[in-house]
Amino acid sequence: MNQHRTFSQKLAAGFAVMVILTVTIGAVAVGTLRSVVASKDQVINVDTQLLIDAERLRLAAEQKVTAFRTFLLNGDERELDRMRKARADFVAAADRIGLAVTNDEARRVLDALRRSESEHQQALERVVALRQGGASIDAVVRAFDAQAAPKRDEMDRDIAQFTTLEEGALQAARAASADRVSTAVTLVIVMGLLAILVAAAVAALLTRTLGRQIGTAVGRIQTSSAELEAAASQQATGAKEEATAMSEITTTINELLATSRQISDSARRVAQIAADTAGAANSGDSTIEQAQASIAAIRRQVDLIVGHMLELGKNSQQVGAVLDIVSELAEQTNILAINATIEASGAGESGRRFAVVADEIRKLADRVAGSAKEIRALIDDVRGAVNTTVMATETGSKAVDAGSRQFAAVADAFQQIAGLVATTTDAAREIELSTKQQATAVEQVNVAVADVAEATRATEASSAQTSQTASQLAGLSTDLLRLVHAKAGG
Repeated sequence: MNQHRTFSQKLAAGFAVMVILTVTIGAVAVGTLRSVVASKDQVINVDTQLLIDAERLRLAAEQKVTAFRTFLLNGDERELDRMRKARADFVAAADRIGLAVTNDEARRVLDALRRSESEHQQALERVVALRQGGASIDAVVRAFDAQAAPKRDEMDRDIAQFTTLEEGALQAARAASADRVSTAVTLVIVMGLLAILVAAAVAALLTRTLGRQIGTAVGRIQTSSAELEAAASQQATGAKEEATAMSEITTTINELLATSRQISDSARRVAQIAADTAGAANSGDSTIEQAQASIAAIRRQVDLIVGHMLELGKNSQQVGAVLDIVSELAEQTNILAINATIEASGAGESGRRFAVVADEIRKLADRVAGSAKEIRALIDDVRGAVNTTVMATETGSKAVDAGSRQFAAVADAFQQIAGLVATTTDAAREIELSTKQQATAVEQVNVAVADVAEATRATEASSAQTSQTASQLAGLSTDLLRLVHAKAGG
């Protein structure tokens, strides 16, 4: 169970033992000191004071006798006052001693002292009365020697006996106090030595146990630091490989970004070309409508010619030649219309070929105008062929109708082309928009990859720092282990 305790628990236990020893020593020292102080207080406050009061008794008795003798010599009444005051001091000191004394022998001597002083005072009062009564000096001296002197000697003996007794009590108290001090010092020294021995034992025990635990912990730290260093090396290698991969990804993304921008530009150009194509298709549609209007006008002219031919049929036979020319023109117009239809259906280069056909149609219209002039010049010559001309004109009318229908089909085809071009334009714009969005997304991915690359470099640096820290930790653990073994061996 002791092996499972932590460093702090063991240190706390050792500290608790030291605290208990310190508190015990302090308590013993405080108790002993209080005992010594009480003994000293007893010596100072009681025994010494009793001795001082005993000396005051002797001094008061001396002052009283001195005042009495002075009165006997000069008869001054003031000396009596000093004598009585000295006696009052004596009585007060005796009362204080009576309150403080605890020894039966001392109390007995004090009582005898009070009696002898009282008898001495009575003897003095009798001698004072003789002196105040006018007795002779010899009579007063004899009375003093016979009555006061023996009481004075008895009082002095009692004072000396009490003083001797109190001096003995003071010496005994001092000796007892010295014994208590010596005993206290010895006890404190013994407790201190015991505390030192216990502290040394606790320190040795903690040193051994903590040394073993620290050695085990240091071994684990060395193992962990080696594993940490290996993991840091692997992490650094992986970070380098990841950084290389991030660099390649960044290059690829940059190329993809450039491609996306090129696609966006191409889509924009395609949209512009499609818009131009749509404009050209709309222009071609307008041209076809104009051609249809022109054919309709030709149809009306043909009808008018037919009417005139019918009117002229009665009067002219030469209209046939003119109608032959008109028939030839109609046939050429039909052929041109067919060619225009074919070319329009393949309107590859934005109706360029159809423009050539339209030009031919305009040239044919010029020839038709010239022929019309010739018809008007030869009107008199075609009277004979009016019937044939009418039949040819009807055939041309049918061809014009067919051409008109074919132009309508061409117009529908142009409308479809315009619709397809519009769809192409919309698709090109959508491609352009999608490409721009793709370019934006690629830029964001590029930024994210750059951040990842930066984080990878930071991870690589951190791995290097971790490896260095693991190496330092292994070195420190080795030093600590050597230090612990050195301390344990010492």
